[in-house]
Amino acid sequence: MRTTLTRERSSVGGPAVDDALGGPGRRSGAAYRLVPYPPDRAEYVRTAGQARGYRFLLPLRGELLMTQDGLETRLAPGTGGLIAPAAFRVVQPRPARALVMTIPAHEMDGRLHGPPVPVPGLDLSAGLGRVVAAMVRAVGEERGTLSAPQFDAACERITELLCLLVAGDRAGDAHAPGHLAEVEAVVRRHVREHATDPGLTGAAMAQDLGWSLRQVQLALQRAGTTPRDLIREERLRLVRDRLRNPLDRHVTITDLAHATGFSSASALSHAFRRRFGVSPRELRNHGARG
Repeated sequence: MRTTLTRERSSVGGPAVDDALGGPGRRSGAAYRLVPYPPDRAEYVRTAGQARGYRFLLPLRGELLMTQDGLETRLAPGTGGLIAPAAFRVVQPRPARALVMTIPAHEMDGRLHGPPVPVPGLDLSAGLGRVVAAMVRAVGEERGTLSAPQFDAACERITELLCLLVAGDRAGDAHAPGHLAEVEAVVRRHVREHATDPGLTGAAMAQDLGWSLRQVQLALQRAGTTPRDLIREERLRLVRDRLRNPLDRHVTITDLAHATGFSSASALSHAFRRRFGVSPRELRNHGARG
């Protein structure tokens, strides 16, 4: 007998399909969820109006059939599927085990800079895909020992790597020059290490790394972003991490803005609200109440 799930839970509560999926093994933070897909659920269906956020499917044993936008893909261990926030259907012909990671839409869209589309059949058997799969399994195994902020922080890193994997899949890595992939990796590392420098720009970064600005732009364009967007994204994530850290509660928003490369508190607040939907102060106050 097949069971169709028709309930969804938003981030603010209410009946939860994830509770049904995960039972006592589920784990969620403020933004993400990670639940097991149990063998007693033969079918999982969402309509366009019910689907919220992305879901990353990681088969552990057996097979799942994922259908979205008329495309059916068979997922087995070593592969994975990213379900866009639109109508979808997942069926397991025989009992299987998998992990389902729910990712807020803005976390994916903010990095991919493109329309939400399903990405079936991701190769998780080698390279970056294998790293992503290992991290999801590790967080699944340790979810009972992680606090909500730790859980969200781990999921944010997984999401970042998953977006890199998806961007490479979209671009067709077999046809992308290897040099651009190398430039992208070095640029991302440079931005992480120097994000707090207020003088960090695409041109300054290219000069420091010994490449032309055009090379840097092409490498990031391949991944769906720009030097400016990448720098802003990393700075905003630094701010968010510090706002969540109790040790930084004494740091004013103005000081935090200057410490992370923003020109002013108002510039930070505007960019932060646009990216995350809340102001820095609102996020800090919410964390203090939690």
